[in-house]
Amino acid sequence: MELHELTLTQAAQRLDRKEVSSVELTRAALARIDAHEPALHAFVTVDAEGALKAAQAADGRRAKGETGGLLGIPLAVKDNISTRGLRTTCSSKMLEPYIPPYDATVVASLRAAGAVVLGKTNLDEFAMGSSTENSAFGVTRNPWDRTRVPGGSSGGSAAAAAAGFGYGALGSDTGGSIRQPASLCGVVGLKPTYGRVSRYGLVAFASSLDQIGPLARRVEDAAAISQAVDGHDPMDSTSVDAPVPDYKAALARGVKGLRVGLPKEYFVDGMDPQVEAAVRAAVKSLESLGAAVRPVSLPNTEHCLSVYYLLATAEASSNLARFDGVRYGFRAAAESLVPQYMRTRAQGFGPEVKRRIMLGTYALSSGYYDAYYKRAQQVRTLIAGDFAAAFKEVDLIATPTAPTPAFKIGEKADDPMTMYLSDIFTISVNLAGVPALSLPCGFDRSGLPIGLQLIGRAFEEGTLFAAAQAYEAAHDWKDRRPSL
Repeated sequence: MELHELTLTQAAQRLDRKEVSSVELTRAALARIDAHEPALHAFVTVDAEGALKAAQAADGRRAKGETGGLLGIPLAVKDNISTRGLRTTCSSKMLEPYIPPYDATVVASLRAAGAVVLGKTNLDEFAMGSSTENSAFGVTRNPWDRTRVPGGSSGGSAAAAAAGFGYGALGSDTGGSIRQPASLCGVVGLKPTYGRVSRYGLVAFASSLDQIGPLARRVEDAAAISQAVDGHDPMDSTSVDAPVPDYKAALARGVKGLRVGLPKEYFVDGMDPQVEAAVRAAVKSLESLGAAVRPVSLPNTEHCLSVYYLLATAEASSNLARFDGVRYGFRAAAESLVPQYMRTRAQGFGPEVKRRIMLGTYALSSGYYDAYYKRAQQVRTLIAGDFAAAFKEVDLIATPTAPTPAFKIGEKADDPMTMYLSDIFTISVNLAGVPALSLPCGFDRSGLPIGLQLIGRAFEEGTLFAAAQAYEAAHDWKDRRPSL
């Protein structure tokens, strides 16, 4: 087995046994990137020099007796997460030259654990999109079929994980931006409970929805990354001071005795029949492994898309007001201040970002705030209440992650509403603040991956890992790799 074919856990075990060095793993990852990155475009920036220095430092720590965890493991980081001394662009012309003077807390945690940061992955501009077609620096292609999208907005991170560009990646999830690309690229992706992971250093899209989480080839690999980055951070006022469980121990718990809910509202007209069949088969498999499956209802699901695109755009319009060409980033030439603001924002932001800023500004404007933003917040409370009620009856909820497998590049580019429907099964989780995990549960007739979404109670990521690990172990989807 070549080094790039190893899972994160397998690579860590080889490091512990001194069968390989971090420098060797890092060189193998960089060679894989050199060979296939031009065809996939998963990265905005590859930091080969910095990665090799970090690998040498990790080998030095191992030489002194340290073992385990992420020490010496090469990983990628989504390019909306701040990295000290390494360009952080949000895949936008607005931040093309920006080099942060600090690390995001999650990146500092990775570095403290000894992980090697290979570079920054491509995304939809400012994380606004479901296909990674909205990047100012070009489209990322799906490793399973280069004519198709990898999903978004963390499409670069998902493509990198699937293609063997390192052993996992960090992404961010505002309405499905980890789970949907994980589904389309055939990897595991976790959106943690809101407040479980620090957002300090994450460039904000919608602050009440954003969360950082892992993407990796296996459930145990995603758990290892989560173990390193989860936890309270006083630098983030929304970070919750709650203990982080031992996720590795949780992996062995299995699903026996767990109650799994199947919501009728998530099996809708318009979804690909192959997706529905694969997800229903996966639920049957969980039942055969010892889970008890029962129907549940989430009656306000039909309102989720409307609520999300009011709240997320409103928060985006506020958060992106800081990009004015004065303090940092792109600045357009102008004869005075107001024209500079206008030209900077007109030239620096792409069409989708401008669309969402305008929608959000309208929703917050005088005379419309109560009718739109306030009303959406009230319905959000009802959506969260649906989940709270369901979780009195069940321990997990199982749904499709995305309504279709990966679609063709350009297929939905001219129809924003159709594109927004790509996240129809994921956005409710962000609105409710609960955790959810996507993992492969099959392939369609064209050989494209299909994802199963497991949703859990707040701060019960361990239960998600346990159920996902049990399902993954019973099937060979985890062993399939795209042929590059």
